[in-house]
Amino acid sequence: MAASAALEAVAPRLACPICGAGMSVAQSVSCSNGHSFDIARQGYVSFLVGTSPHAGDTGEMVAARADFLAAGHYQPIARAISNVITATEGLVVDIAGGTGYYLAAVLDDHQALDGFALDVSTAAARRASRAHVRAAAATADAWRRLPVGDAQAAVALTVFGPRNGDELARILAPDGVTIVVTPTPAHMRELRERYGLLDIQGDKDARLDAQLGYLRLVSRDILEYGIEISPADVVNEIFMGPSAFHLDRDTVLRQLDAGSTAVTVSVTVSVFARRAA
Repeated sequence: MAASAALEAVAPRLACPICGAGMSVAQSVSCSNGHSFDIARQGYVSFLVGTSPHAGDTGEMVAARADFLAAGHYQPIARAISNVITATEGLVVDIAGGTGYYLAAVLDDHQALDGFALDVSTAAARRASRAHVRAAAATADAWRRLPVGDAQAAVALTVFGPRNGDELARILAPDGVTIVVTPTPAHMRELRERYGLLDIQGDKDARLDAQLGYLRLVSRDILEYGIEISPADVVNEIFMGPSAFHLDRDTVLRQLDAGSTAVTVSVTVSVFARRAA
């Protein structure tokens, strides 16, 4: 399949996930050492090499996330991410970016930036490939070498996702920032208490700082607010995340309230930059 304009725009900043060589884009994406990666009919590139041990979100999980995000409940999170970005040009790499919701919000606010959404889930990559006209998308494992060149990301995003500190440090430009969004123990506590969702550990900040040891913390802020969500949104919130692998849908449906449910959104927005040489 022919490359999209978004993929052609990010191509100079890509690197082969096998050998690290630069990439060129035509009917496929290939490097000078002969490694070639297909462009799917939906427009995303398949950079997955071999079998990943990390389970990607299923199509049902991705659909639930798309519906929940479309309701606007996490729009303040997207706004908070966008507000800390000062880059006037360059590449935004959204790692484990899901549907591309947060990346699209950033690109809407920062017209000179280009976007690249990565996710191990093919269902997510399909959605992300049409999230924004300036966003390319690919399947890639966040725990392996990313298909991005050294020091090529003006902004790296990891929102509710895994953090590979070595790779984040490698791809970040000298003046770039990594923005990490993590849930606090108060996040969705009402649903966790009622439906038995997975716990959120209280030492997330300390573990994050250890994971990103090659970077320095610039700022850290808590964003917390209350929302009312419908029964459908309750189901989407539960089954768009890792609890989907542990809970029975019919059991959850039997527990649902008929009306809206008041819940707490509580996240930490951490910004990291390169350490001084």
